[in-house]
Amino acid sequence: MSRPWILLCPSTRGVGRALTQHLLRTTTLPILATARADPRAAKDDLLSSLDDDNTNASSRLHVTHLDVTSESSVRAASEHAASLFPKDKYHLHLGFALPGVLYPEKSPAQVDYAHALETFKVNTLGPLLLMKWFHDFLPRKSTPMSLPSSKENLSSASGSGGSTTTPLPRHAVWATMSARVGSVSDNRLGGWYSYRASKAGVNSLTKSFDHQLVSRAGDKAIAVGYHPGTVKTELSKDYWETTAQDSLLAPEDAARMMADVVMGGVGVEGRGRCWDYKGEEVLP
Repeated sequence: MSRPWILLCPSTRGVGRALTQHLLRTTTLPILATARADPRAAKDDLLSSLDDDNTNASSRLHVTHLDVTSESSVRAASEHAASLFPKDKYHLHLGFALPGVLYPEKSPAQVDYAHALETFKVNTLGPLLLMKWFHDFLPRKSTPMSLPSSKENLSSASGSGGSTTTPLPRHAVWATMSARVGSVSDNRLGGWYSYRASKAGVNSLTKSFDHQLVSRAGDKAIAVGYHPGTVKTELSKDYWETTAQDSLLAPEDAARMMADVVMGGVGVEGRGRCWDYKGEEVLP
């Protein structure tokens, strides 16, 4: 039987860091996290806030170097994943492609070519390269998938801030970080030219990737986009004061909500679409 593992990229800041720690607390699966800088320092940081009863977290957590703007880096990380999780014994059960950068522009005159190029490299081409080099780890129609026992399969509320228990999905999920502003039909204000376009591209890639998974994996693997809301991270810091405080999410809360939606809220019937932190669809 093929055993499951988790991929998170990146895992060193914001939602990615909080989500990695959340899944370390609430699952028993091995995790491959990624960092652009020192992987050893990143691992120490990720483990630093875990409770004493998470004694096996260190052995389950693997951190490798990965820069989504460098294809050779993504390829090397996939090779490292193959050494940790041979494809004849393991399958990728949860893949989180989370890279993101934001340079807001109010008008075309404010568009900086270098910043716009970086936006597309990180936000759109980054997830595409992750799909290219990690898609083969996802299960196929013929993969005999094995999940932990029912007791292990439930996320534990211990040390997780009282989050409710969430079972692992029976199907594998590839989740790519999108944004509501990537919705063309929901574009009511304009602006943010490069960021909006890059996230619209993410939604298009997610749909295409899911079509590929339908033919390759059937109902054993799906792809979805995800809008986390406005999270109190470096990416959104210029907008904290103008965001209603009851809708500004701490990274830990955003991570818990993302896990709940991706792992339990969106079933096979929701594949290929973008969902928000409330479990509601973001229309294209």
